[in-house]
Amino acid sequence: MDSAEKTTNGSEQKSSRKFLKSLIRKQPQELLLVIGTGVSAAVAPGIPALCSWRSCIEAVIEAAEQLEVLHPGDVAEFRRKVTKDRDLLVVAHDLIRKMSPRTGDTKPNFFQDCLMDIFDNLEQHIQNPLVLQSILSLMERGTLVLTTNYDNLLEIFGQQQSKPMESLDLKDKTKVLQWARGHIRYGVLHIHGLYTDPCGMVLDPSGYKDVTQDPEVMEVLQNLYRTKSFLFVGCGETLRDQIFQALFLYSVPNKVDLEHYMLVLKESEDHFFKQQADMLLHGIKVVSYGDRFAYFPGYMQELAAQICRQRSPVPRGPGPSVSLQLGLLERAAERRPVPTEAPCPDLGSCQGAERALGLVFYADQVDSTTLLGNACQDCAKRKLEENGIEGAKKLRESDDAGGS
Repeated sequence: MDSAEKTTNGSEQKSSRKFLKSLIRKQPQELLLVIGTGVSAAVAPGIPALCSWRSCIEAVIEAAEQLEVLHPGDVAEFRRKVTKDRDLLVVAHDLIRKMSPRTGDTKPNFFQDCLMDIFDNLEQHIQNPLVLQSILSLMERGTLVLTTNYDNLLEIFGQQQSKPMESLDLKDKTKVLQWARGHIRYGVLHIHGLYTDPCGMVLDPSGYKDVTQDPEVMEVLQNLYRTKSFLFVGCGETLRDQIFQALFLYSVPNKVDLEHYMLVLKESEDHFFKQQADMLLHGIKVVSYGDRFAYFPGYMQELAAQICRQRSPVPRGPGPSVSLQLGLLERAAERRPVPTEAPCPDLGSCQGAERALGLVFYADQVDSTTLLGNACQDCAKRKLEENGIEGAKKLRESDDAGGS
């Protein structure tokens, strides 16, 4: 197959791709994005350590050998484990403990030095920012973001776009609570910590005892899993991650009643459909972005665009008077439709309920080029009377007659 045919097939796959309506109809603020190594691999393919857990561990071992912070015998043993052991998270736990004090404390440790070595000058390695731009567009509209990654590629890219990005970890209770409540729009919660912070890097849940034993923090975090739709992006081992389990899974009952989503590479039909069936037990709908990793950035861009197109619910007015007036208005409109030649009112200086009423009523007549200039406070009221709602006026006249 020549390159032209490959391009055509790739385009056909993109154009024919459909999205779950239950996902794209979510409001951005209803989502919580969970970022895994697949995102970093798509953004900076030139850093092997970002491609997967396995490649990250291999890179750490190599850095430890070069920095001479791990005994040659231990280097050989960990390389054997990475090749043969299936549970790479256990290998990672053992590796960080080996390079930490014998007391079991994680500070200070050589693991962080190894990560700083392999993640040096990250900003120079951003080659494909499409996925990061898609994530930022969701964050702008209220989507929360957490990651299991040690890198800060998203924050670096966001700062380049003049966004006030903030890296958070679970050690700062105040910040975590603010983030979970949606008060830090451009905050990225690193549940394993960040390679630049020697105090916040943890692979074992025991390192977060202060968090997991704090009922206020745990209630807020687990409530996110009950009330938000988590969207797992670039994640492979996240559900088996001990810290993620401790924070979100252990104490949340009836997971099958939840509705979360996971984007995956469809490597084989059998494996994909088995994964779909298995994940539904956790309340997670598995969705394929295609059978090639190269399709992932484009799929993520289109998915984010579809979600960002959703209109936010019309905010309710300040009190019952708005609902009452809108109800009267709807009934009047049914009896007497607005003439097509009726001019759009000038609502510029209307305030509160009057302005809300006028804007709702004339929303279908106003386009993006309409200028709303200055008008009197009673313009919406006059329009009500012009369209058949005379009850309020008559009531006032009756009251005046009775009082005279």
